[in-house]
Amino acid sequence: MMQRQSFALGLVLTGLATIAGCTASGEDELQQWMQEERNGIRPQITAIPEPSKFEPQAYLSERITEPFSSEKLASVMRGSLAATVINSALLEPELNRRKQPLEAYPLDIMRMVGSLTRDGQLVALVKVDRLLYQVRTGSYLGQNYGRVNRITETDITLREIVQDPSGEWTERPAALQLQEDASK
Repeated sequence: MMQRQSFALGLVLTGLATIAGCTASGEDELQQWMQEERNGIRPQITAIPEPSKFEPQAYLSERITEPFSSEKLASVMRGSLAATVINSALLEPELNRRKQPLEAYPLDIMRMVGSLTRDGQLVALVKVDRLLYQVRTGSYLGQNYGRVNRITETDITLREIVQDPSGEWTERPAALQLQEDASK
């Protein structure tokens, strides 16, 4: 039993000696080193430049019509009326005819998958939503009043009527190229 007590006492003394070794002497050096490092680091802060002062400018162009005047509005309206007459001549025949089935689909989802000759005329085969359609010259495709002008074995050429950024109706060319059927 005595041996056990002396072993326990030795263990306690060893623990106390270990704790005594970790006291203030090492801590003071650590604190001093950290303070030196803190003093040595200075952030570089650049000053934000002053914003420039906004100075409004007077509208001095007397030859040019002021942008918000009634004269400017009247000239724009005169121009749009003339454009409307020209545009209506281009668009009116398209609005007065009966729509064909392929005009319900946008041109970019249509695929030309082949062609064949019927009654001496070349006919294109167009696939839309797993359905196959026969397209002849003069047929209409797409949602922009696209009319087929020419069919070859490799492509369909058509003209579309679209609005440009100024709102005027213009013609533009479009085409469908022959594509391999990827579902095989």
